[in-house]
Amino acid sequence: MSVDSIYFITGAILFGMGFIALVIRTNLLHRLLAVNIMGVGVFMWFIAGAYQHGATDSVPHALVLTGIVVAVSATAFALALLLKIHLAENKERPS
Repeated sequence: MSVDSIYFITGAILFGMGFIALVIRTNLLHRLLAVNIMGVGVFMWFIAGAYQHGATDSVPHALVLTGIVVAVSATAFALALLLKIHLAENKERPS
């Protein structure tokens, strides 16, 4: 089994696990984590597709690194929104 096929299979498993969790879970934090797991699966697919023995093209790898930075930023923003939602829900409830 080659390295690229291992990455494809692992990426597919991660994407599938994230998708199932996204559909099944109702907690917003769990759903955010599921989307992040799906993103990691997509990054692995992209790296596996760009993998070639002795290849000098580094553009796909740079795109994945850029995607990781964007994913971290989007996750931080989503966590801040989830915190605001949680605080707003708890403020409306009587103690």
